[in-house]
Amino acid sequence: MTMFKHAAEILEARVNTFLNRADDPSQTLDLSYEKMITSLQDTKRHLADVITERIALENQMAAAKRDSDKAEADARMALQAQREDLARAALADKQAALQKMGSLQQAHDSVAMQADKLTLYEAKLQDRIEQFRTQKEVMKTQMTAAAAEVSVSESLSGLGTGLADAGDAMRRAQDKTAQMQAKAEAMEGMTEAGILSDPLDARNSTEKELDKLRTTTGVDADLARLKAELAAPK
Repeated sequence: MTMFKHAAEILEARVNTFLNRADDPSQTLDLSYEKMITSLQDTKRHLADVITERIALENQMAAAKRDSDKAEADARMALQAQREDLARAALADKQAALQKMGSLQQAHDSVAMQADKLTLYEAKLQDRIEQFRTQKEVMKTQMTAAAAEVSVSESLSGLGTGLADAGDAMRRAQDKTAQMQAKAEAMEGMTEAGILSDPLDARNSTEKELDKLRTTTGVDADLARLKAELAAPK
């Protein structure tokens, strides 16, 4: 394997790791939910505009109906006053008002149909969003639990950085302790053999041996004396 190929493989591995971290499913789910909420808000705004237009048409139809009723009343009054010309003019106004009501009614029916469709769509979208929100939270909980399980499994198996680091630290401490114990035993043996000496002890090896002999002899003498005293009759 050449050096450039090895470097390319390392770079590819790091890029894949970055992409995996960047593609967080939890964030993707939250982003999808936010987009659905935005779509629902847009639908509500469109529905409000359509309902406003429907109400405006209904108000215009009511006004045209009042004009038609007034024109008929005017025509009746004109006939009573023997003014057929005024009655004809009033009835012409009535027909104009009725034609206007017909046009407004067609527009109103179309807008009302659109409002009904938007209302139904808004209700379905809201239900779908609520279902998605529930599924999203369940999925995120499952992902969190799965991630925790993987982390614990990695730690227990030594693949993670938890128990693996603790195990390495424990082994290093044991090795260090064993080295220190071996060194202490070696130094003690070297001291007893006279290879190492206490810098505060000015005695030579012969004096040390004599002092050790005196101590041993004194201990033996004291031990014999105590045995004799215990064995003597009272």
